Amino acid sequence: MILSALLTSVGINSALCLVFFVLYSVLRNRPSNVELYIPRMVAEGKYREEVEFRWLRLFSSFSWVKRAWQPSEDELLANSGLDAVVFMRIFIFGLRVFRFAVVVGIFLLLPFNYMGNQLNMDFTDLPNKSLESFSISNVDDGSNRLWIHFSAIYVFTAVVCYLLYFEYDYIAARRVSYFYSSKPRPSQFTVLVRSIPVTSGSTLSDSVESFFSEFYPSTYLSHSIVRRTSKLKGLINEGDKVYKKLVHMKSKEIDSQQRYKRTGCLGLFGPKVEILDHYEKKLEDVEGDVRREQSYVTGKEVPAAFVSFKSRFSAAIASNLQQGVKPTEWLTELAPDPQDIYWPFFSASFLKRWMCNIVVIFACIIITILFLVPVLLVQGLTHMDQLEKWLPFLSGILKLKIVSQVVTGYLPSLILETFLSLVPPVMIVLSSIQGFIAISQIEKSACIKMVWFTVWNVFFTNVLSGTALYRLDVLLEPKRLPELLALAVPGQASFFIAYVVTSGWTKTFSTELLRLKRLVWSFLKGGLCCCASESEDELEVPSIPFHREIPRILFFSLLGITYFFLAPLILPFIFIYYCLAYIIYRNQVS
Repeated sequence: MILSALLTSVGINSALCLVFFVLYSVLRNRPSNVELYIPRMVAEGKYREEVEFRWLRLFSSFSWVKRAWQPSEDELLANSGLDAVVFMRIFIFGLRVFRFAVVVGIFLLLPFNYMGNQLNMDFTDLPNKSLESFSISNVDDGSNRLWIHFSAIYVFTAVVCYLLYFEYDYIAARRVSYFYSSKPRPSQFTVLVRSIPVTSGSTLSDSVESFFSEFYPSTYLSHSIVRRTSKLKGLINEGDKVYKKLVHMKSKEIDSQQRYKRTGCLGLFGPKVEILDHYEKKLEDVEGDVRREQSYVTGKEVPAAFVSFKSRFSAAIASNLQQGVKPTEWLTELAPDPQDIYWPFFSASFLKRWMCNIVVIFACIIITILFLVPVLLVQGLTHMDQLEKWLPFLSGILKLKIVSQVVTGYLPSLILETFLSLVPPVMIVLSSIQGFIAISQIEKSACIKMVWFTVWNVFFTNVLSGTALYRLDVLLEPKRLPELLALAVPGQASFFIAYVVTSGWTKTFSTELLRLKRLVWSFLKGGLCCCASESEDELEVPSIPFHREIPRILFFSLLGITYFFLAPLILPFIFIYYCLAYIIYRNQVS
């Protein structure tokens, strides 16, 4: 990628970030958007709606940036919990690491790379030259200047290790302090037991009672057998939503036009009904279904139980010991919090969970292979000279300078990020069928999958496929793989700079700050539904999608550490990403 194409990509993404920043600052103060942009304040009752809307408020709303800095870490812990604090510490760690890396890389290593003569490049037409002149590829072979790079690597490694140790020690102390300061939770005294064997002539409850009374006579407290209540839970959730809608409608003044609506899709089809009568009748029907289902629940037991102990220490011991002679029976683990429970796999056997894990592994392999198609497409766009040889009919279009710069600079990273945004939901689905019993476990598993997927498909596959377009024969010789990586990694620096700007800068502004998809959906929903100004859905405070954000943050750290001495020009872009993301996410979790 030439310098002018990269500058085109940076310019487009910078303009989009500015547009999203202004739009958010303007739209967040509109009364119709408060549930979208400040849901925590609305849910806690801290937001006061002004009766008279003043347009001047729209253009004096950039103070949210200042307010995002103000909360201390203790206030953040009290308002958003320990997870939010640890998540923000990732950005603090990244800022500290890349602040040092930018100083050393830009002011020390970059000038030495630029002054090399290995590539014999003419710098009179710099915008049309490759960015490899700023990489280590331009340093002469055998040059003594390489000792500067080696020394910088050792110093940078020592700094990163020290910061990692400091951050780990700080977070560990925070966790211990949070544990001692918080009230004991019932889940800390409870163990989930699965694959309970049942002898003839006894029930599940009798088996659990006799087993734990025998082996834990002084610490065993009680137990509760798990029953199939998915249908009952669905009815209760439905009744809860209908009740909240009914309370919401009664608390608001509704004019004659909004009192009636159609019962069909989006309120456009079906017969017209009076809203309050419709919800009252619906609530009565749900209550009747709940009573009928409760009478059938008693006989729907599954071989799982929640076993409570008298102390947290006893529960921790029971959750980490093998309870039975057979390793596939009496499986124990600490019980999740009630709001974190994932019910579908409570009754699954050990063999079923094992088979599901095998299926998930093969599914991940297939997805990884299929993702090679967009990666090859992306690398083909970045190496347009090769495409001109393979597809001569494109040569006429590519002679236009602006088209060539957009196609080679901005379009590849946009296409890659578009395809990559489809992967996290798939990983969540795959993790949900692995037998986990907690939503947090599912998100953690999906996060790990996304880390491996991103490192392989976005880093290694892009590097290797970019070189394969030129030297396919090298890939057939595994012994020359280190040589291939040494040549290919610096050459992909320009592509990864464009990717950081697109996936880091622009996506953080559009997805996390402006919440563009939800904004468009709320606009369409308001335009299509009869009651455009009133939302009938329960207000939910959205949580940070850790399985999507943490792999991306770690991947940018990988790029920065890898290219610290190879192509230090990428470091300022990563540092700017951490600065922007720190402000945006502090605003979101405050």
